[in-house]
Amino acid sequence: MSRTARRGALAAATVALTLTAAACSSSSGSGSSSDPGASSSSSSAFQAQHKGGTLKLVAHAAAGSFDPQVNYTLQYWQLFQSMYDGLLAFKKVNGQESFTVVPDLATTMPKVTNGGKTYTFTLRKGVTFSNGKALTTDDVVASFQRIFKVSSPTAGTFYNGIVGADACLKTPASCTLPKGVIGDSKSGTVTINLTAADPEFEYKLAVPHAVVVPKDSPTKDAGTKPLPSTGPYMAASYDPNRALKLVRNPHFKEWSRQAEPQGYPDAIDYTFGQTVESEVTAIENGQADWMYDAPPADRLNEIGTKYASRAHVNPLTAFWYATLNVNMAPFNNKLARQAINWAVDRSAVVRLYGGTNLASPACTVLPPGFPGHVESCAYTKGGGTTWKAADLAKAKELVKQSGTAGQEVGIVVQDDDVNKSIGQYLQSLLTQLGYKATLKPLSGNIQFTYIQNTKNKVQLALTSWYQDYPAASDFLNVLLSCASYHPGSDSSINISGFCDKSVDAKMQAALKTSQTDKAGADKQWGAVDQTVMAQSPVVPLINPKMIDFTSTRVGNYQFSKQFYMLVGQLWVK
Repeated sequence: MSRTARRGALAAATVALTLTAAACSSSSGSGSSSDPGASSSSSSAFQAQHKGGTLKLVAHAAAGSFDPQVNYTLQYWQLFQSMYDGLLAFKKVNGQESFTVVPDLATTMPKVTNGGKTYTFTLRKGVTFSNGKALTTDDVVASFQRIFKVSSPTAGTFYNGIVGADACLKTPASCTLPKGVIGDSKSGTVTINLTAADPEFEYKLAVPHAVVVPKDSPTKDAGTKPLPSTGPYMAASYDPNRALKLVRNPHFKEWSRQAEPQGYPDAIDYTFGQTVESEVTAIENGQADWMYDAPPADRLNEIGTKYASRAHVNPLTAFWYATLNVNMAPFNNKLARQAINWAVDRSAVVRLYGGTNLASPACTVLPPGFPGHVESCAYTKGGGTTWKAADLAKAKELVKQSGTAGQEVGIVVQDDDVNKSIGQYLQSLLTQLGYKATLKPLSGNIQFTYIQNTKNKVQLALTSWYQDYPAASDFLNVLLSCASYHPGSDSSINISGFCDKSVDAKMQAALKTSQTDKAGADKQWGAVDQTVMAQSPVVPLINPKMIDFTSTRVGNYQFSKQFYMLVGQLWVK
């Protein structure tokens, strides 16, 4: 979801998964009655008897900057839901309803006028930042300016339609948006003017990059110094090498249970640096309550039998993929890029991820069940709409035609077991194709920003993308448009550097169509997906599922399809 997520996957698996339907909670929030600690019988009303305690989370690595307008990972977007607020928010509930946008810092949904180009919000009164300062319209205006000043990863794709954004993108430091975002302190209103109607704009206002922070926040990435928050939790300390601690925001008073519900734990301790094996053991022994990284394959049988009621498996609108740098040899040659797509055995990647219960082969950028997705597979032996087998002979012939055989290729992956195992497979495959391939594992704390920066000359990288909101543009426009390519920046989410003017024009046409005809726009996006795959700037590998493994102390498990497990709604008392 939002975001480029760096969710760990399951290590190389040859064992059969025993996580059956009985152990899967999909999005229902139900739990096993034989394990009351894992019970998830939730209620819309706050249940005071479950308030208190310290929730203990563990992960192999931190996720870098804790600045909500800069960070673009599931790992922290998941936490930001209980910390930061925007004018709008996604509803904090189970399942499909979590895609619904509701008022947050605004009292109601905006008044939309001027042919869909003007949004007027009335700011909620009585909201206070965790530093004790009252939230004002000045904070809202400054926060939108800050999106551009800190070069937020989505400044050029989500918020470039705001009047004046073009100037802000050219010279971020002097961004003011004088006619784009206008605050009126007397009436308590904020008006946002767009250059054109944008049917996705309310979604874009509900993600963390559009949260409101104090007007005196630094105009550069805050990094490891968390900014004051408005939600139920605030950061007490953050050391990306060791731990993150969240505590209650003493100034928070629940104003909307749908948008920002009061949290249950008194504190949330997030510890980094453990191995996934030790994380599983810690949860089994009650020393930790939840692990960000998925359990390794050699523990799945154990989890699926002894701890089945605490294993929650959910399908995701996401894909893991390899990026191919179209601006560097050998992948500045389309034939070489196509060769990789033909050569990859997606079934092998599924096995490395954890098996068919937790992943399926991917052929397209848009995942199954997502707006615009078309059953199509351009790179499968024998042809067809779904992936069946790799065609290594065809791949070798394309490499030969490209004249790129013998060239060096660096493969940059995260250093956890599953990313390394997939990286090793890709290294072996490229060697078979005649390249001199080397594997470069990096800490998950830095890999995502590293592979975005063109200064690091990354030729091939393994990464993933989890939807920000349910619209095809959130995959294709965000990941592969010219507007998302920023050379020399750590916030260049178009990692392949793919900028094709004709494809961009088709994307813009689809965005325009979506203003009046969503179904028609989805058909256009499906065609864009197939056009992109013909150019092969990326190699779709798998569509994953997520497993949340929780301790006996945890209750009220809820899975938002938008932001995944609702951390602040877990009971630990």
